[in-house]
Amino acid sequence: MSKSKTYVVSTSQIPSEAAFHFSHPLNPNSDMRLVPLSDQTGMQRMGVTLGRIPPGKEGFLPHSQVSQEEFIFILEGEGHLTIDGDVTVVVPGDFAGFPTDGAVHHLENKGNSDLVYLMGGERTAAEVARFPTLGKTGFWADGAMHFVDDADVTAYRPEDFALRKSDG
Repeated sequence: MSKSKTYVVSTSQIPSEAAFHFSHPLNPNSDMRLVPLSDQTGMQRMGVTLGRIPPGKEGFLPHSQVSQEEFIFILEGEGHLTIDGDVTVVVPGDFAGFPTDGAVHHLENKGNSDLVYLMGGERTAAEVARFPTLGKTGFWADGAMHFVDDADVTAYRPEDFALRKSDG
């Protein structure tokens, strides 16, 4: 088998029906067609996906990651990228990288044609993501995202576990 068949994905040859339809269960305006690219080359530590958002629709939810960095690179169309409440228009050739600094980000298609972009990031066995517009935190583990309401979480600091001299 040719090495190019193993390592090269010709995205122009991928039929539109090969994309899977994704809509975030907590965002009724989320609507994307996604084609995982890195999976097709055997990559395991980084995920790269070709995404397409129709006009008037959104990506996931406003969120930030705790341990996984991610990026987007705009290929076609025009989008609105909100980062910590600041809206930036993104166009073909624009790259946005999101380190694990807590910046809340969200991509929307406010244009008249599909917004096509590459998105990617690290793949770890577990991840924590914050969804401040919902007041939720998501924990990725065991192949699923587990959401908890921030108001229902009890936080403990290391000193809460330390025995005090009066405790014996």
